Amino acid sequence: MTRYEAAIDVEALTAIDVHVHIEVDGHGHASLPGDLAEAAAKYFSADSPRPDLDSIADHYRERRMAAVVFTVDATTQLGHPAISSAEIAEGAARNNDVLIPFGSVDPRQGAAAVDGARRLIAESGVRGFKFHPTVQGFDPSDEAHYPLYAALEEAGVVALFHTGQTGIGAGMRGGRGFRLALSNPMLLDGVAADFPDLQIIMAHPSVPWQDEAISVATHKHNTWIDLSGWSPKYFPPQLVRNANSLLKRRVLFGSDFPLLTPDRWLRDAELTDLKPEVMPGILKDNAVRLLGLR
Repeated sequence: MTRYEAAIDVEALTAIDVHVHIEVDGHGHASLPGDLAEAAAKYFSADSPRPDLDSIADHYRERRMAAVVFTVDATTQLGHPAISSAEIAEGAARNNDVLIPFGSVDPRQGAAAVDGARRLIAESGVRGFKFHPTVQGFDPSDEAHYPLYAALEEAGVVALFHTGQTGIGAGMRGGRGFRLALSNPMLLDGVAADFPDLQIIMAHPSVPWQDEAISVATHKHNTWIDLSGWSPKYFPPQLVRNANSLLKRRVLFGSDFPLLTPDRWLRDAELTDLKPEVMPGILKDNAVRLLGLR
């Protein structure tokens, strides 16, 4: 297996999208079981075929953008095998001019998750890990997961957590048992305090906990906010205000592709009060600094 090494011409990029999902692998295996995928397609009005990794690379290459790609390993919660993060990293290595791989492990697997994370870092070269507390069914503040965070901190890789509401499970009976409260960004405050060298991204406008996310990010300077999953024209005003000021060096462009495209995000961002002078940082420079690309 080819280990990922970045070969990105940072100066030639227009943007770095830090939030791109791989939803189907090269064998046709989907990241979600059928019932969840069907409900999600209905919720997001997105029933078109999901692009594979190489097609995603082409999409971003055409736009002179780089993209952070990942899946979510929720094997325990979903009873559904995850897409291989090692295979995602190998695909990113084929496209290392535009793709940056993050891994995913199932935190509920305890020591096996720690071993899996270390292996993905050492053997596959992943640059971070994606967590979705609601879909994976775990409380990120539970100290049972501290050995996993310690391994990520020691390796110097990024931890990206879904925060806020999710459309996954929406409309299903009991939301398919998923608990939204597990994605309250305040649950990450203690993690950021106890692992001060672990860089933590709080993904998405954290509706309905936007003020909590801003509070954590303002207090803990090892935390970041990505702007994925929502059209910018729907951003809460306090998020825009802080992106323009206190948090301008720790806010990141993300789309949530394929559910939201980078083209739409950029088009709708022009309708917001995001200041032109902060956009270079949001679109590229902050991610370059976070990911060590320069």
